[in-house]
Amino acid sequence: MPQFEINDEKVVKAIQDLMSLVGETNDTLEMDLVVQMIQTSLKLYIEKHDTGQLKLMTRALKEMRYAYRIFNQYTGSQRISIFGSARTPETHIDYIAAKAFSSLMASQGWMCITGGADGIMKAGIEGSERNSSFGLSIKLPFEITTNTVIAGDPKLIIFRYFFTRKLMFMSHSDAIAVFPGGFGTMDEIFEVLTLMQTGKTTLLPIVLLEGENGKYWDHWEEYVHKQLLVNGWISKEDLHLYYKAPSIDKAVEHINKFYQRYHSQRYVKDYLVIRMKAPLTNDQVAQLNRQFPKLLKSGEMQLCPPFPEETDFLNLPRLAFIHNRQNFGTLRALIDQINEF
Repeated sequence: MPQFEINDEKVVKAIQDLMSLVGETNDTLEMDLVVQMIQTSLKLYIEKHDTGQLKLMTRALKEMRYAYRIFNQYTGSQRISIFGSARTPETHIDYIAAKAFSSLMASQGWMCITGGADGIMKAGIEGSERNSSFGLSIKLPFEITTNTVIAGDPKLIIFRYFFTRKLMFMSHSDAIAVFPGGFGTMDEIFEVLTLMQTGKTTLLPIVLLEGENGKYWDHWEEYVHKQLLVNGWISKEDLHLYYKAPSIDKAVEHINKFYQRYHSQRYVKDYLVIRMKAPLTNDQVAQLNRQFPKLLKSGEMQLCPPFPEETDFLNLPRLAFIHNRQNFGTLRALIDQINEF
């Protein structure tokens, strides 16, 4: 049997012929990406990766494909992920607060994503109601995987791996709300903060919430200040990445204000492009340049039309600048200022 390199023209042609059998014949970027995935799979076999490694990668790819397929059926609505303990009783003030918060968000058109289990996750789904909820459950040997509210719903997705589940939370969220919880909740909040601090995900509003007169986040923030900030493990600007909400109403107000003028962002080569729902004036742009020079690698912030590489939201006004790819807490403050004008 003849042997070829994976990138050999004959191998690529064979893959393209295989794709034509399932109806794909156009020469598109999407087709090229699928070709690359098949090439990577062939490399795994040629390089003799062991069975355990192949199982993990195969199952992870299957989980991601299925989850994206479900979410892709529900485009158009903004979504908020709600994190918190699976062990919170239904009579607890945090449970009551989570249910009221998700209900208020749902009344304003938001869909809710939770872990699908009991506790805060069940409260989030009860408040937003089943039709406006996604459940991202994880298989565990010692806790209930799925609560009774979301059980059997087509928007319930059960994961084997935490990392694929986390990816779905982050890639489909427009905001994050975190209620008190244990190791899992701390893992989620610190991972979200790390991703934003390092620019590995788009900036989103993060609100910390709990029941009336609760002290959980006071103690958490005291630790963040006295240990992480004082010792220099984080910068003062990183404190802009989250908001400790004093009430449910203030949390909802904070999330909505984030999208008051700001719409979205993306990088085009060296430029960070901030898309807005309403334009800024030249005086406001001048103020941003004076207030946030720390964000600039070179040049200055300018209003601009869509870049040729952009294909989305072409009707929206834009602010663009050469970002230094650092200081994302300060970038979060910039977004706040854009919304304040």
